[in-house]
Amino acid sequence: MSGKIRVMIVDDSIFFREFLSKSLSTRPDIEVVGVSSDAYEAMEKIPLYRPDVIALDMEMPKMRGTEFLKQVRPRYPNIQVIVISALSNNVFDALAAGAVDFVSKPNTRPNFGNEAFLNEAIHKIKIAVASTISRTRQAASAPPPAARAAASASVRQLAQLPIINAKFPNPRSVVAIGASTGGTEAILAVVRELPANFPGIVIVQHMPPGFTKMYADRLDKICKMKVREAQNGDRIETGTITIAAGDKHMRLKSDLGGYYVYCSTGEKVSGHCPSIDVLFESVAETAGANAVGVILTGMGADGAKKLLEMKKRGAYTFGQDQATSIVYGMPMVAFNIGGVKEQLPLEAIPNALIRQLSRS
Repeated sequence: MSGKIRVMIVDDSIFFREFLSKSLSTRPDIEVVGVSSDAYEAMEKIPLYRPDVIALDMEMPKMRGTEFLKQVRPRYPNIQVIVISALSNNVFDALAAGAVDFVSKPNTRPNFGNEAFLNEAIHKIKIAVASTISRTRQAASAPPPAARAAASASVRQLAQLPIINAKFPNPRSVVAIGASTGGTEAILAVVRELPANFPGIVIVQHMPPGFTKMYADRLDKICKMKVREAQNGDRIETGTITIAAGDKHMRLKSDLGGYYVYCSTGEKVSGHCPSIDVLFESVAETAGANAVGVILTGMGADGAKKLLEMKKRGAYTFGQDQATSIVYGMPMVAFNIGGVKEQLPLEAIPNALIRQLSRS
């Protein structure tokens, strides 16, 4: 893509539409090509506006944002959608329907006013465009159909192995997962069918405070394992998934009773709080060869260097491949520096984890 990023705003609030439009229009690299007050109007205007990115409100009259997404994504696969939302579980429905990411509205969390909102919105808009460019380049450089078919058959064979009756002999095993853009759905794909006797999992997903609790509760209703947002001192035990809170770093610690997490506020590390680097570094130090690391879709490099550190300490490491990543950033950096032992499509990772941990 060349030139300015073409943005369309869909929001039923005239005040918010004007605020966002005027604010984004001051950016030299962004052009607001149009605004719409509801989803039906937006649907009619998309062919005229030809946006690269749609900034979409979730709660609108006539048609909710999720339903709009379900109609837009199949018809316009190269138009990316960023959801603008209040603190609501609906954002996860939107991400499942194809939105790239979300930004919470101003004043929905402490110290998150207009300036912080705009900075985050601009960052997410650029990530959305980067995901489009990445997929375009990936399609252009794809291997021949015969090679793709052979690779797909191999992946399907691994992914379709039954996830039953697995035993995990090492009581000190622990899995650490890091993800960012596209990660909410990627994490779900990895952990959804893991058995209830699977070793404990610790996760950092870049997400604002408040949303991490809702995300953990959402996964808890779906998964066979128990899922919770981290509280300081939580024990990491068989059958539990612990997700870092949206405003705290999470570290793995150990004592005579096994593993537990230490959660603390602090400055951003690698651009984030919680930071995957912080978690992975602690896992490398605490669990060493008893750990398995997984780095999934996301922009930037958070987690890459410390995944390599985990590998150097004897941990087995997986990275999501380019073809299944929304943004092939973090897993690409980890792979390029040698931090990934095995790079796999997303759908093959659950069985690969079971295979690895059942050998431990």
